[in-house]
Amino acid sequence: MTVHLIKLCVGCDSIEDLAEWIEARVRERRRRRLRPEHHHITRMVPKRKAELLTGGSLYWVIRGNVQVRQSLLDVQPFTDDEGIGRCRLVLSPQLVPTDWRPCRPFQGWRYLAPKDAPADLTEAAANDLPPALRAELAELGLR
Repeated sequence: MTVHLIKLCVGCDSIEDLAEWIEARVRERRRRRLRPEHHHITRMVPKRKAELLTGGSLYWVIRGNVQVRQSLLDVQPFTDDEGIGRCRLVLSPQLVPTDWRPCRPFQGWRYLAPKDAPADLTEAAANDLPPALRAELAELGLR
């Protein structure tokens, strides 16, 4: 059975901010002649790796709302230069906008059951409302 992750996107104010950050990271990896993959490093290693890699995604909470997801391609535990165990979540660089869903702050990442994951938005629906209005409607539970 597939399972997803959900995580706060600290430092991003919008999906566009996240897209620019991803593009810059991939561009820098290409410049350094490294594999042009996008990844996010976390402290804790998900124990449900097999379930994550059968269609799982990382859902990003931006400014208090789940707004977008990225498909998970791999989960790579490693030890950093200081001897601390870490985990590299390898992600598709493609961002998929979702229905906005309010989410309270939390630390680290959490598992997200498919039944609780917000639906993907169509391209038309993603552009139909300004972000401020979409956030207000999501907060009120109307969108």
